[in-house]
Amino acid sequence: MTATKKSASKKKLVSDTSIITLYMDSVLSQNEEPKNVYTFCKENKIEETDFYSYYGSLDALKQDIWLKLFENAKQTLESDANYLTYSQKDKVLTLYFTLVEVLNLNRSYVCFALRDSKNVLQNLHQMKTFRNHFKSFIVDIVETETSERDMRLNKVLKPLFAEGIWVEFLFILKFWLDDTSKGFEKTDVMIEKAVKATFDFIDTTPVESLFDLGKFVWKEKFN
Repeated sequence: MTATKKSASKKKLVSDTSIITLYMDSVLSQNEEPKNVYTFCKENKIEETDFYSYYGSLDALKQDIWLKLFENAKQTLESDANYLTYSQKDKVLTLYFTLVEVLNLNRSYVCFALRDSKNVLQNLHQMKTFRNHFKSFIVDIVETETSERDMRLNKVLKPLFAEGIWVEFLFILKFWLDDTSKGFEKTDVMIEKAVKATFDFIDTTPVESLFDLGKFVWKEKFN
């Protein structure tokens, strides 16, 4: 074996998954983001060319982390044969619960990524790709007409529904970030109340559910 082949055999194997793992471990261990791609690669002993074969910048890497979180949740849903039989309400409810389960597994990183902002909306840049896939997934849910109410939702509210569900998810995300309850059980309650209020609104019977949701949020935030 030549020296060149020996050198090549010792080269660290790099993939998008390994780069993400290295990045998440790095920022959590050092409690700060790398200054640039060069610094990140040097600290983790990978070639810059290998990094750039997957990501054009650290910002692109951060966006892909959020995308993979969503894709993990989506794959979990699509592996459930019963999911396609759910109502639109139950599909959204299951999506929220599944996303929160994925976020729970990566809570340290998510809290770090959103640490500098009291308002999750200020972090939309790193969640841009996540948002696009999330809204596309919601549109697919809306287009699955399974009842008269679902048909009304599709025809009347479709242009607004995906954006509304996205904003609702950000609200739930912010609640989850602040949740200190055991097993984040209060977030589960929040999800159930939020989805109920949303679909009751679509059914033109919103007042009681919105009042119930408002009472819960007020109690948790101000008491």
